[in-house]
Amino acid sequence: MTLLDIGWNAAFEEAFAPYYKEGWVPARLTRDNKITYGALVGDGDEYEAIMCGKVYHDAETDADLPAVGDWVALEVGQEDQEHVIRARLPRQTCFSRKMAGKSTEEQVIAANVDVVVVVTDAGTDFSLRRMERYFTIITRSGAKAVVLVNKSDLYEKADNEEAAEQIRALNPEADVHITCATKKRSLSVLRQYLKKGQTVTLIGSSGVGKSSVLNQLLGDEYQWTDDVNELTGKGRHTTTARELIILPKGGILIDNPGIKEVQMWTNEITLREGFADIEQLALQCKFGDCKHGKDAGCAIRAALEAGKLDAGRYEGFLKLDDEIEKLRRSRKKRQMTVERRSKRELRAQVRQYEKRRDPEHELEPRERRQGGK
Repeated sequence: MTLLDIGWNAAFEEAFAPYYKEGWVPARLTRDNKITYGALVGDGDEYEAIMCGKVYHDAETDADLPAVGDWVALEVGQEDQEHVIRARLPRQTCFSRKMAGKSTEEQVIAANVDVVVVVTDAGTDFSLRRMERYFTIITRSGAKAVVLVNKSDLYEKADNEEAAEQIRALNPEADVHITCATKKRSLSVLRQYLKKGQTVTLIGSSGVGKSSVLNQLLGDEYQWTDDVNELTGKGRHTTTARELIILPKGGILIDNPGIKEVQMWTNEITLREGFADIEQLALQCKFGDCKHGKDAGCAIRAALEAGKLDAGRYEGFLKLDDEIEKLRRSRKKRQMTVERRSKRELRAQVRQYEKRRDPEHELEPRERRQGGK
């Protein structure tokens, strides 16, 4: 095994140059154990490493901390010494979402990923609105989007093909394949993306067959999968943590737990690019400040009434737009709070500094007038 096998390239080599003189080595993170990380080096050895304080304190947010898929500068400890992450290299791509719940923080799903594979099916998991969300955050990440309409053996051929066509219509640049893990069609499709040094991550709802696909790629029962539920048509997915895996026949895979919700972490520009058809219609409205409601000459309303624009797609766009706006306001509010706190702390530091320089500064005004008596 070499560094190239696990995703190293010329850009990472250039970024790492200052760390060679420190005696540190390039390593790629395979696991995040909350306290420690799995760090894989070029000769195939994997170390249990901790993060140094400087890396932690230099991170402005949790998203800046090392994550699975990141390249780091690793100080390999001798004998009983700990192995320490001394620096994180700049990411070339970053696949992330908004952290679940009311948080306004970014959650990194996988770093330095070349291809994001979304696994779905033509049955109970199929949702164009969810797929729009996936495409939006994949576009922002910089990775290529691939979709597997999996478990095709459970549904009619026409249903599988219709689902695939609807997904292609959402994103013509995405590769969409109809697959069946039990017949190893998923395996043959994914082979074209799993090249030497190429990193692929699998995402999707629980039970859509990701574990079965992973088992076939690895050649054994790496992830236990439950029997198919007769009501939902789904198996039970047992992935509980993200993990970077080097595949026996080449390529790198980052497996992810089933994603229950796809909350947006993106910006208005990426959203507009993903809904270019709606943006083009908006430009055709009679008035520039059209609210796309009852305004005269509204091109979007006309397209909806004529059946040229899918109502569900437009509602999905409005919902995503609203989420992004709320996220933007929340982040701005949080930034203002942090700035106010920083100013208070700075003023407190200045007062402490003045007290140290002028002992009489601590005396009450009356004591000063009386000469400190």
